[in-house]
Amino acid sequence: MKNTYTCIVCPMSCQITVEEEGEDLAVSGYTCKRGRKYAVNEHRSPKRMVTSTVRVENGILRRLPVVSNAEIPKSKMTECLKAVYAAAVSAPVKCGDIVISNICDTGVDIIASRDIDLFPESKKQ
Repeated sequence: MKNTYTCIVCPMSCQITVEEEGEDLAVSGYTCKRGRKYAVNEHRSPKRMVTSTVRVENGILRRLPVVSNAEIPKSKMTECLKAVYAAAVSAPVKCGDIVISNICDTGVDIIASRDIDLFPESKKQ
């Protein structure tokens, strides 16, 4: 199997080709070691960071931006996003608070990426 990847590690955006030769991989088109590593990882086990929002109850804002603290296997992305979309937090929330621990048994946490204060009682009416 032969695939071509556009490297995102640096601004060069190399077009890297990875071709399986039995157990080995033939990698070409990269200009740095980081690009080669990126293409091999993308070929064998692609991973992505998750960035999204979750619902906030009693907060000054209705949505809380969240991010994963590590990359998640691309094959689990849909399952993880469903869990994020279903999640809700109660204000107050501090940046760095864990919103979802060990999402979908990946060992990765979803964390708050900003503070959200409690909605003032005087404005609730």
